[in-house]
Amino acid sequence: MNPLKRLFKQTFIYGVATVFPRVISFFLLPLYTSVFENAAGYGQYTNIYAWIAIFNVFLAYGMETAFFRFYHKRDDKESVISTSFISLLATSLIFFVVALAIRDGLAEFTNIDADYIKFTTYILVLDALAIIPFALIRAQEKPMKYALLKTANVAINLGFNVFFLLILPKLATTPSEGVWSSIYKEGWEIQYIFISNIIASGVTLLILLPSYFKVSYRFNAVLWKQMLKYAGPVMVAGVAFTVNEVLDKILLTELLPSDVAETEVGKYGACYKLALFMTLFGTAFRMGVEPFFFSHAKTDKPQKTYAQITNYFVVLGSVILLAVVVFVEPLGKLLIRNPIYWEALDVVPLILLGSFCLGIYHNLSVWYKVTDQTKFGAYISSIGALITLIINIGLIPKIGYMASALATLAAYGIMMVLSYFFGKKYYPVPYNMRKILFYMGVSIGFSALSFYAFNRNLIAGSILLLLFLMLVYKMEGDRLKTILLRREN
Repeated sequence: MNPLKRLFKQTFIYGVATVFPRVISFFLLPLYTSVFENAAGYGQYTNIYAWIAIFNVFLAYGMETAFFRFYHKRDDKESVISTSFISLLATSLIFFVVALAIRDGLAEFTNIDADYIKFTTYILVLDALAIIPFALIRAQEKPMKYALLKTANVAINLGFNVFFLLILPKLATTPSEGVWSSIYKEGWEIQYIFISNIIASGVTLLILLPSYFKVSYRFNAVLWKQMLKYAGPVMVAGVAFTVNEVLDKILLTELLPSDVAETEVGKYGACYKLALFMTLFGTAFRMGVEPFFFSHAKTDKPQKTYAQITNYFVVLGSVILLAVVVFVEPLGKLLIRNPIYWEALDVVPLILLGSFCLGIYHNLSVWYKVTDQTKFGAYISSIGALITLIINIGLIPKIGYMASALATLAAYGIMMVLSYFFGKKYYPVPYNMRKILFYMGVSIGFSALSFYAFNRNLIAGSILLLLFLMLVYKMEGDRLKTILLRREN
């Protein structure tokens, strides 16, 4: 199978692994926005999970990317696996003990109730212990196994959310309530969300547990130091990236008047989720392409292949951008049943475009990963985080959550541009910039027409989308058929 066809196949499977579970979890959006009727509760949930995302990066500390790099770089793969397992296991257990010991201090620092800190600690540690087992599955190119496990995780999470938030309250108020009334606790919506997450993560880790028993557990200190040196800048980049993703929710909570802060965060967080379609595409593509980048780094002229991959990412991303913008209103009303949230739909085009830029940035980032110059990833992401911070702090008091949407677009757009220009200098890749700019320009232009000029008119937007699809088919149809149907001799 030719490399690009294999990449598309694996990206499709990773896409299913990413999209299908998220489609399942998408049902949580109407569930949560119904349960949290005044949006303030959803705002509190959004704020807590923003902090969880930040701590997730610290607990991973770049070891997943380091694992991929050294797994494909070295012959002693068993040593890489063993050292990675020991490292993540040790740091996760240390965090577990320390976090529970200082949970009151963490509660004060994060502005999260101390009782919630215990739940978040369990979630963080369970997820951290699954990082290397999942990375090993990807490194060994077993996307179907990865897909099934990820789908099972989300299905379990969804099932228990539905039970705790919808079924249990009804069972507890029936005439023959019995044991259910002793289990159910009114006002425990957020706690039940945590418990569902813990059960799902626990079951997933239990399924992955056999991989822990197959490890030789020989710790290579020299290798570990090399991996940490590689992983350090990746962690900094990850922290900066996560700041770009979630700091806006935290700052909205802090900078808006206290009587409306959680409500505004709830509206913004719910509509932010509608950009998930672009995030799903970018994540699926990255899942397939990251191991591909490393495994093909030593082939003859890999830059040409990298350029083709980015070209097709932009083509498909441009279609997704326009499609979601055209159907944003019906999607919003379908997935967010409570009208109180709908006023934040204006943020969706900005968040979508920002997510598109982020996806392109991940494709462009190949140059510093395969040349072991991960420090540039840290520099670029830190600049993005600084932009996020400046725009949010400067504009949130004036224009509220629209400032956060603008900050997302500005940060990811600038990160994309910086990565391109640094890459030209240190690892030139022959990107077809005329094609990339053409597709992005037409997609953004049509999106603006649909959303602003035609005021979200579904008929006008659908015509623009159809025209764009016809254009893509005319220009790319033959090439895609060649890639997907061609076989190696």
